[in-house]
Amino acid sequence: MQTQSLPTDSLPASSALRSVAVDKQDFRDAMARLGSAVNIITTDGPAGRAGFTASAVCSVTDTPPTLLVCLNRSASVYSVFQQNQTLCVNTLCAEHESLSNLFGGKTPMEMRFSAARWSTLVTGCPVLSGAVASFDCHITQVISVGTHDILFCQAAAVIHNDDQHGLAYFDRCYHPLMRQSR
Repeated sequence: MQTQSLPTDSLPASSALRSVAVDKQDFRDAMARLGSAVNIITTDGPAGRAGFTASAVCSVTDTPPTLLVCLNRSASVYSVFQQNQTLCVNTLCAEHESLSNLFGGKTPMEMRFSAARWSTLVTGCPVLSGAVASFDCHITQVISVGTHDILFCQAAAVIHNDDQHGLAYFDRCYHPLMRQSR
């Protein structure tokens, strides 16, 4: 896994000044209005099994199939993901709200994983039964920005469930997303 920091000296001075002027709490409050899917990110490997809840996940490209996951470097699971170099993005369905809370808090790992059914695909990372979609990935690149690492993850396997409704997080609350009839 290659790690690099984003160069800040190449930004125009006016860009740097604008970012300094943004109040941290104002930024967080505005970001709370940016709705997103709720995901449980899992890993398993030489460093052990771990997982956390994340909404900072998005597609990068379909060739090669790559997405990104943001992970705070101070998170208790950080070193496990860093060492294992694999992860699975499990996009939650509406019924997984309580599971999201388990993986988003200080709940011990074994208790988190015992609350659901799991399988594996290519990498050996836990794949959540009933997830809307699961992306089984190898971490191919890491870029550090501020307090977080951006993990670029190439999908080795993907499964999706067309029978489930989604779960979104918006304005610091969960919201079920209902699938439209086609």
